Amino acid sequence: MLQKDGFFRKRDEGNFAKPQTTNTAPAPAANAAPAPSESTSSYSAPARSDERKEAKLVVGPEIKIKGVEISDCDTLVVEGRIEATLDSRVLEITEHGVFQGTIAVDNAEIHGRFEGELTVRKQLVIHATGKVSGKIRYAKIKVEEGAELSGTIEMNDKASSFAPAKRVVNA
Repeated sequence: MLQKDGFFRKRDEGNFAKPQTTNTAPAPAANAAPAPSESTSSYSAPARSDERKEAKLVVGPEIKIKGVEISDCDTLVVEGRIEATLDSRVLEITEHGVFQGTIAVDNAEIHGRFEGELTVRKQLVIHATGKVSGKIRYAKIKVEEGAELSGTIEMNDKASSFAPAKRVVNA
């Protein structure tokens, strides 16, 4: 059912109920704990936290996504294949995952394959099964034995400017 506040939001059971105007307490929702005493209000909306939860997107195995821009994503886990533009906090490409496109992240952990432009503001980890190619910029890097790294590699210094490019093939 199409919701007014978005396609994928969970519908609260009490959305369509009218507030009670009598002094009786409302019945507790099925997933809410009963309140000890409510003498000031006759209607209470479901409690909502002001804290933002981590926004995590998992592209599962055998899933292919092409031509998208991913935003407001804290963590992206790629198990399938994705062609996109991403600005996030964390990127994880699993052993069979493939990412093609442009990425700017704080931390990246690559077990699978990346092709394109990768900017890592903190630490880039390329595991033994990882293959990274394209234009790569990083603050710190860890490359395990057996990993493949090729393209234009630039180290990000403390002032956020990039050092001259170094050419590395199959490091």
